[in-house]
Order: sequence, then structure tokens, then C-alpha cells
Amino acid sequence: MSPENYLLDWQTSQTNAESISPILGQLYRQKGVEVLLFGRQVVNASVIDLIKAHRVGRRYTGTDISPSLTLPLVEKLNDMDLSPCRIDIGQLAHAYWKDHNDESNLDDFLATALADSLSSTQTLQSRDVVLYGFGRIGRLLARLLIEKSGPGYPLRLKAIVVRGGKHGDLEKRASLLRRDSVHGQFNGSITVDEERKAIIVNGNYIQVIYANSPADVDYTTYGINNALVVDNTGIWRDADGLSQHLKCPGAAKVLLTAPGKGEIKNIVFGVNEKDILSEDTIISAASCTTNAITPVLKAVHDKYGVLNGHIETVHSYTNDQNLIDNFHSGERRGRSASLNMVLTSTGAAKAVAKALPALAGKLTGNAIRVPTPNVSMAVANLNLDTDVSAEELNTYLRNMALNSALSGQIDYTQSTEIVSSDIVGSRHAGVVDGAATIAQDKRCVLYIWYDNEFGYSCQVVHCMEQMMGVRYQTFPALK
Repeated sequence: MSPENYLLDWQTSQTNAESISPILGQLYRQKGVEVLLFGRQVVNASVIDLIKAHRVGRRYTGTDISPSLTLPLVEKLNDMDLSPCRIDIGQLAHAYWKDHNDESNLDDFLATALADSLSSTQTLQSRDVVLYGFGRIGRLLARLLIEKSGPGYPLRLKAIVVRGGKHGDLEKRASLLRRDSVHGQFNGSITVDEERKAIIVNGNYIQVIYANSPADVDYTTYGINNALVVDNTGIWRDADGLSQHLKCPGAAKVLLTAPGKGEIKNIVFGVNEKDILSEDTIISAASCTTNAITPVLKAVHDKYGVLNGHIETVHSYTNDQNLIDNFHSGERRGRSASLNMVLTSTGAAKAVAKALPALAGKLTGNAIRVPTPNVSMAVANLNLDTDVSAEELNTYLRNMALNSALSGQIDYTQSTEIVSSDIVGSRHAGVVDGAATIAQDKRCVLYIWYDNEFGYSCQVVHCMEQMMGVRYQTFPALK
């Protein structure tokens, strides 16, 4: 290709991506169809992000899938009478164009591939959501729910509950949602209604309720009924404490964004979400680390068998540590988080067993808190039932990341230049670093990156959907 043609090719990609973008929005807001590109959500994506998402396809398919190849499919989708679903346009385009040279058979191909969506009469009832606590995870959940809001998405963020209520508090809450030092500016408009104590975000009216305990709240006075209350405070971790929410008028179910204690089900979406029953009223979404490692461990165990292993977590500092040296009830956590690597404990390895009982008693774990604000890494040192090479293991995990029931949880990278800041904003529970994989005989070491804030929040939203009966078919079907 001549130097001039590189620029021409880029401009053509831009033009096609600019045509694709508004159609994706129409599909989502008018039909409830969420379009993916090799597992990556592209609704509301910028033109450049769309082009980059197309280029990810080479990693999995070995061939280029350009916007010129997906545009005809997207245009056809917009003309089809589809029910709410998720459609991976990258995989469909790859499947079509590898066997065809023109669009003559595209209508028949899509009609066959999406037959179940065309015949479905699925309708989803609107369900109210309350965020109890508005810290790091609470604000990211708000961003995700607002991003998804539309006629085709039934979960409605109706309120947040926080302590306080002093003058200026409402504007401060809005400002923290608007600007984030790690995740950047909020993509949209945020205004404050001081008189009614509410925040309006991209047209979504969110009531701010000031309360010092669940007992102080009556959600029905705000028009909220049968709501899912997402507890982001971590104050209560057992059924007795969390059941306080269920006593509030208007509350129906509770989801904890921390590991639950006692008999509370700890759910890692993609692994054991089917354990959530319609009668369950209190569920835990486990921890960020448990969500990061369990899908990968399940994939490895299903294929090669895990005899035992050790999980070492290199974790960004969190709010429960001190900025500078000061008293802390926890061992070592009183030392400055911004100046030290801090050796501490983690229950993530044991917690894996709650979501994946086959690994009960087989794993140990520890953690090192490090002076970075976000993105962590789990190093899984595993002994297996069978021999495996690094190349074979990487090929398997790469395929799991593209086309399996765990593709929404596992991502894969082969880059030899990737560092922690590159993972900020990842929507996957964990990202396998294939370039770092070590395997010899029946032993392997896997390095798993994860955005312990945003990636975990995406997993929490999946659990919210499962609890409230909001599930969509994905096309093409995952194996």
C-alpha cells in the first residue's frame, strides 16, 4: 500500500464509523438491541473507539474486520423487527464475509442468525434501583446505569442514599459524579435540583435521600416500589445487617457490593449466577479480586484440572488505608498507602470456593497493596492435572475470551508493552496477560489484570440484572 493510501483507508474507516454510530444509538434506544464488537460494548462509543474496536478482531480471527464490513450488517439490523438482545456485530461480520464476496445473501444470513430474536415477544418491566452509598463503586454504578438508560433497558436508577445533608452537599455529590481523577469526566450532562434534593443526569431524575440508617427511609414517599437496593457501604455484610433494607417500605431485594458473610450467596457473574433464585432477597456480588480470578480459574479447571495453587494479588490502595502514617486497627494498614507497598491478607482465594466449589480447599492467597489508585493484578500459580505449554494455554484462554460463556468476564492481551494504566476502564472482570504466561509440565503461572473499580462495577450490574430478571440473548450464541 502506498503512503497516500494509508490516509485514504483511514478516512474511509472514519466515514463508515460515523455512519455506524448513530444507528447503534437508534438500535439501543428504540429496540433495546445492544451491539457489541468482539465482546466490547460500542453503544455511545466515539468514532475513534469504534475503529479501534474493529481492529481488536485481528487478535481473535487473524483477519481485519473494518467498519466497511460491519456497516452493511448494522444497516440491515436497523430495518429488522428485533426484540431486546445483544448482538456481536464483529463475530457476525467475520462469519459472513469469510464465505461471501458481496451483500446478496446478507438478508438470509441475518434472518437465520437472529431467528430467535425475530420470533421473540420478550417485554421487560421497568424495575427501580436504589444505590445505598455513593462512594467509588456507587458512582461508577450510577455511570453505568445512566449509560444504559433507555426504553429498552428496564433498570431505572431512582435514588441514592447518603449521610449528610449539609449546605452544598448536593452539589458536591454531583461534582464527584461529574469528575473522576481515575475514570475521567462523565460523558453527559448533570444538573442539580436543590429544592427537591435531586440530581438530573442525562435526563434521568435521581432522588438524593439523606439518612443515617435504613430505618430512616421510606422509598414509597418518592414513588419507588419493589426496588433493588444496592448496598455499597460495606457496613453490613451478613443477613441480619442487610435485612434492615428489606424493612424499608418500597424495598424488595438487596445486593451487597462486597463479600457476604454467613449463608449469603456470593455470586461471580459468568460462573454461578444461576444460583440466584427468584425468591432470593439478599445476594453478594463478592469482591473485585474474586470476580477477576474465578472465571479464569473455572476456564483452566474445566480444561486442565486445578490440583492446587496460590493466588498473589497486587492491589491498588483503597479508602480503608491511611494516606499518611496514622492509627489503623488493621495490621500494616496504618502505614502510608501512597508511599509503601503494604503486605496484607485477602480472602479472595477462599472466596473462590463459594462461587466454584470444585476448588474448595485448593487455593491459598495473599495481597500486596501498592501506591497506585486503580487497577490490580492477580498472579495465579497453579498445579494442574495435565501437561500444558504456554502456547496451548494462551490459545485456549484467547478463545475463551472471544467465544465462550465467559467471554463477558475474561479478556485477553498479548501485548508486551501493556501496563496497569492501560486497563483503566476495562469492562471485563479480568484480563489475561498472555505475554507473561508461564507453563511447564503440569504447572502454570497466569497474570490477570483487572480494573478493581470499573470492571468490578460491570460485574455488579450483571448481578443486578440477574436478580431483577433482566437477561438478554446474545447473538451469535456463546458456546
